[in-house]
Amino acid sequence: MEEIRLPGGWINEVVRVGDTVRRPLRSRSRFVHELLKLLRQRGWPAAPRFLGVDERDREILSHIPGHVPWQECRTPGVTSRRALARVAELVREFHDLTAGTALAGAEEVVCHNDLSPKNTVYRGPDDGLLPVAFIDWDLAAPGSRIQDVAHVCWQYLDLGPSVTDLADTGRSLRLICDAYGLTGRDGLVETILWWQDRCRHGIEAGAAAGDPAMRRLLHAGVPGSLRAAYAWVAHHRSELERRL
Repeated sequence: MEEIRLPGGWINEVVRVGDTVRRPLRSRSRFVHELLKLLRQRGWPAAPRFLGVDERDREILSHIPGHVPWQECRTPGVTSRRALARVAELVREFHDLTAGTALAGAEEVVCHNDLSPKNTVYRGPDDGLLPVAFIDWDLAAPGSRIQDVAHVCWQYLDLGPSVTDLADTGRSLRLICDAYGLTGRDGLVETILWWQDRCRHGIEAGAAAGDPAMRRLLHAGVPGSLRAAYAWVAHHRSELERRL
């Protein structure tokens, strides 16, 4: 069948074949496959199904139809209050399904670790889009609930110099935390800063080691953007924490 390359991938070349998606296997693929099997067994529909490995040694996943806002210019509905709240609810759902499982180990839950609009499938009219699934689970690993919530706040609110209304952004931060039901929010902004710093260092270290994907991100100026985002969050930290 014809292979159609899917847009937006910086790390992997991902193609669609019929109603399936094919992706290269990675070092953590076995863990991810077990996670997707668990979510399917628990009846959670908001993740792709793992269907096996093809003759080219690529994982086969079910294709989830909908809108994935991989471009920088996002459809307005993606950041609506309803959409943000639903994202947080979906995160809470899969966290609760993984809590106490062998996959979570000694940690609270299994985290996605790369939640963003670019890894979210939406459906509905442009002004009423709602998230229905998360994709790209390659970085999933045991972790704490606040890790994914912080990543959501950073990525879905685009926390950084592009923020024009700090008060509105603060309200959205609280909305996400309330919709998730996050307790113990004192460390949220600190965890956002941790993510921004960790991602920048990871790209720079990977590029220095010759990783092609990290070198592409480096040449695209992503570390500089991350440095600017970190500086913005650090500067507005007190105000953001007050809004929580």
